Amino acid sequence: MNPPYIGSRQAYEDACKLLSHYGETAGLEASDRAEAARARGNHIHFCHWRQIERLLVILSIDQSIGTIH
Repeated sequence: MNPPYIGSRQAYEDACKLLSHYGETAGLEASDRAEAARARGNHIHFCHWRQIERLLVILSIDQSIGTIH
């Protein structure tokens, strides 16, 4: 699995906020927010929330991904 691209500190902070507020369903909330942004025609926020949705999957895994040094 390739690690997701994290474009800004804000993306990481948004992912952490969703995790703390929604717990296991944080990914669903990010998906809902992405779809709402798409429906409004806001492609920038759509991409932001899709990115966070992928990041949440990585954050929820209990093992390391990639090379460990």
